[in-house]
Amino acid sequence: MEGSFTSAGLRGGIWQGILHSGTPPQRVFLAQTGMHVAGASVEPAGEGRFHVSVALPVDRLSDGVHSFVLLADDGEADESPRPGAARLGVLPLIAGRPLDDDLRAEIELMRAELDLLKRELRRLASA
Repeated sequence: MEGSFTSAGLRGGIWQGILHSGTPPQRVFLAQTGMHVAGASVEPAGEGRFHVSVALPVDRLSDGVHSFVLLADDGEADESPRPGAARLGVLPLIAGRPLDDDLRAEIELMRAELDLLKRELRRLASA
């Protein structure tokens, strides 16, 4: 499938955007971890443009980092993405308190590695 997707963002749990393509794809859907999670609505929005909207399934939202991928292919209903499915867009989501702990732990690890690197460089420079 040829074309491009311009995201209009996420509002009220609905991800929307404009698909620029000569013809609409047979199926546009949301996938997470390689699995079909929700079908998208595709409506004409002018010549060569289609309005795409998809509701994020609330059962897929939890604390942490999530990536939702908007795909287009010639598949049927709820089946898994077909080989060669076109990736239209990616929506990364970060939610919840565990993120604070993850970031702090990552920064502490980076500081420790930087301190180790500085010590080793100083040791090599003085030798």
